[in-house]
Amino acid sequence: MNDWPEGWSDNNRGSGHGRGGASAQPESARVMRQVRRGPAAPPQGAGVPPQPSYVDGHGYGGDGGGDYTNARNTGYDSGYSTGQVYGGGGSDGPGGRDAGAPRPAPDWRRRIKWTAISVATVLVVTTVGTYFWADSKLNREVDLSKVIDRPEAGEGTNFLIVGSDSREGMSAEEKKALHTGSAEGKRTDSMMILHTGSNGDTLISLPRDSDVEIPSFVGSESGKRYAGTGRHTKLNAAYATDGPELLVRTIEFNTGLHIDHYVEIGFAGFANIVDAVGGVEIDIPQDIKDTKSGADLKKGKQTLNGEESLAFVRTRYALAGSDLDRTKNQQKFLAALAGQVATPGTVLNPFKLYPTMSAGLDTLIVDKDMGLYDLGSMFFAMKGVNGGDGKSMNMPISGSTGGNLVWDKAKVKQLVSQLKNDEKVTVSGD
Repeated sequence: MNDWPEGWSDNNRGSGHGRGGASAQPESARVMRQVRRGPAAPPQGAGVPPQPSYVDGHGYGGDGGGDYTNARNTGYDSGYSTGQVYGGGGSDGPGGRDAGAPRPAPDWRRRIKWTAISVATVLVVTTVGTYFWADSKLNREVDLSKVIDRPEAGEGTNFLIVGSDSREGMSAEEKKALHTGSAEGKRTDSMMILHTGSNGDTLISLPRDSDVEIPSFVGSESGKRYAGTGRHTKLNAAYATDGPELLVRTIEFNTGLHIDHYVEIGFAGFANIVDAVGGVEIDIPQDIKDTKSGADLKKGKQTLNGEESLAFVRTRYALAGSDLDRTKNQQKFLAALAGQVATPGTVLNPFKLYPTMSAGLDTLIVDKDMGLYDLGSMFFAMKGVNGGDGKSMNMPISGSTGGNLVWDKAKVKQLVSQLKNDEKVTVSGD
């Protein structure tokens, strides 16, 4: 039996049809009224059917909320409270992507570009940071502006490289291990001039027993002027008298060659650099046993650690030619050390580069105008000399007097002229 009463009119549908809407168009599915058949009401009289109630599709009763309450009480589910999100285009994935849609291919060109930019940025920052860190560690203690009556500078660059017997900062155990003794102060143990230019690099050893004249000079500390007396002495006495400035002044006075930069390293720094690079391979020319330097080495090619290297370059009494043979060994070893430091295995390996730089920069003493670029060019020039791209020699000697080695004046003059004009060196030394 049809429960709908005959003659049911709009006036009997409640007062909520659109809440005053008078449109002739049917409402959408979201706002269509739902018909709920409630439980049969008690008979109200013959022929009076039960009254249906309506629930708005939005969950609002047409009578302002009564039917909404009734719907909740009866547990009616209109289908709009299931958690379905409307207006999303049927999306059920992150960012509105359909679960079944394929993931877009990665933009590899973009990724590679930004990776390259990031790596380049890190390298630049690291390089710049390393430069300033290393530059700040240089001990610029030598003031060449205090050197008076200097010869005119020539072509190329001249470095004076000094190995001193300084024991500063060494413990008693280190002095014993390195056989350095405990003498106070410091003296020059080796001296070399390295000339770099466009016609090959030249490394010249200056024997410490060289006979030289001490000229007039200005004291590096006192500022007092000392007149020259014509006194002749060993070259290393100039350093012992007034340090690096007088040593430079004496070499310039006796050679006529302008010294552009000064570099000095002590015993401990030398040994530490060798150990930092993992040792230096060198061919020992003969069996060497020297109780004073601590050297106990066999002839042949081998890798020396810091202690062995220092003993080797200091050995003089076990060699037939004494100081001249020692300077040759020093040249040979320092060139090999520079070659080891300047290899890609050291420069490109931070685990070797930083300890090496730290060991060297902590103990190097340079002039006030010396920069890292100058220091780097010096090492690469020494490497070139070791590789056969340059020349290594002793200062030409003509004889000796009172135990001092006398330079050959004619050869020295020719050598200095070639260096000043940056010409290929043809002069030979012992």
